[in-house]
Amino acid sequence: MRVLSVLEMLGTCTCTMNRSIKFALQRTSRVARGLLFSSSLVVSSLPAAEDWPEFRGPSGQGDAGMRRLPTTWSASNNVAWKQSVPGHGWSSPVLKDGRLYLTSAIKGDGKTNLSLQTLCFDASTGKPLWNAEVFSLEGDGGYKHEKNSHASPTPLVEDGRIYVHFGHHGTACLDVRGKIIWRNSSLSYPAVHGSGGSPIIVGNALIFSCEGWDNPFVVALNKLDGKVIWKTVRETSAKRKFSFSTPLLIQVAGQSQVISPGSGVASALDPKTGREIWRVRYGDGYSIVPRPVYGNGLVFIDTGWEVPSVLAIRPDGEGDVTDTHIAWTLKKGAPQTPSMLLVGDEIYMVSDAGIASCVDAKSGAVHWQERVGGNYSSSPIHAHGLIYFQNEEGKCVVVKAGKAFEIVATNDLGERTLASYAASADSLFIRTESHLYKITL
Repeated sequence: MRVLSVLEMLGTCTCTMNRSIKFALQRTSRVARGLLFSSSLVVSSLPAAEDWPEFRGPSGQGDAGMRRLPTTWSASNNVAWKQSVPGHGWSSPVLKDGRLYLTSAIKGDGKTNLSLQTLCFDASTGKPLWNAEVFSLEGDGGYKHEKNSHASPTPLVEDGRIYVHFGHHGTACLDVRGKIIWRNSSLSYPAVHGSGGSPIIVGNALIFSCEGWDNPFVVALNKLDGKVIWKTVRETSAKRKFSFSTPLLIQVAGQSQVISPGSGVASALDPKTGREIWRVRYGDGYSIVPRPVYGNGLVFIDTGWEVPSVLAIRPDGEGDVTDTHIAWTLKKGAPQTPSMLLVGDEIYMVSDAGIASCVDAKSGAVHWQERVGGNYSSSPIHAHGLIYFQNEEGKCVVVKAGKAFEIVATNDLGERTLASYAASADSLFIRTESHLYKITL
């Protein structure tokens, strides 16, 4: 990749006591203050158990940990509430401090204009709290794929601010009352099939990819004012250059890397400057959607349409590592839209056509591959030893995590569903074509 522009991110004791006792007390006080400061850093860096603040949750990889989530439901069973959602959108719900946030594209009074809005709901009751127009589009918003929407990227919530992204239409920041803090609509590009990938935050940088018909790039905006920090061209030989993946931040030997797959190539970028650290090429693979997964010393990506494969990459290289750092490749059952899921030493995935797989993360050996029915776009999640696969027809297949295939439950809401879940301590939040559900124990 070529970096176009770079802006670097940025009591005296008065007691009367002997000298040795005074020194001991001061040293103890310094240690205590240090421990308190370190502890506060750790606590402040961890999301609350109730929060699901970005696409695929706190880790960005779909892992709900040991949360005990419901395993059985229907349109009328174990439904805490069901709320109508105006307009159309496939952004996934996010949860922060008892509030749910979505985006939606709502037809205006003229029946052709579109209002791109952010919506806020009370997570306990489902009550709509506010909606705010972020952008207004003339006409119908342009062409999109039949499975896409004009509000597909998922919001991101951090420190009392909501970051919403509408692809080539623009990006914005709001406060938790719905007031616009900033907008940026300067990054236009020739989109294909609409928008899809969501942003991530690294320090003060809001990072996402802009990959349309030609001249694809990855960009970082200052999360405080929306101004461009850096913009990096994605250099690729792929014939079709449009893709929709969400980046993932990882740490390798103390170095931060933003893993960003695109058409024909996946790259690791320095989040401060946009400089490419390493790259892996995969020919003409395009329309990359799944978010990367990282663990066990490997980055797992998908190579997109035409000849989909899963690649496991060692992320400790520099430059072009195509011939040296691919640990294994899997072709059968590779997803093109749903992201993968890493639980312990196993990778779980489901293809768009409904083939679910459990694969050894270190070797690529397949433990099982089974048809679970339906077509799939949403990304699976893991919770308390269970894997949740949600298909486009509104059915969820819950299976046990493990090397033997075992279905625990099959659930049906009876509504089309392409968005991914949000999860609290004991509930699932599911967006369908027309509604938002809270499913509880």
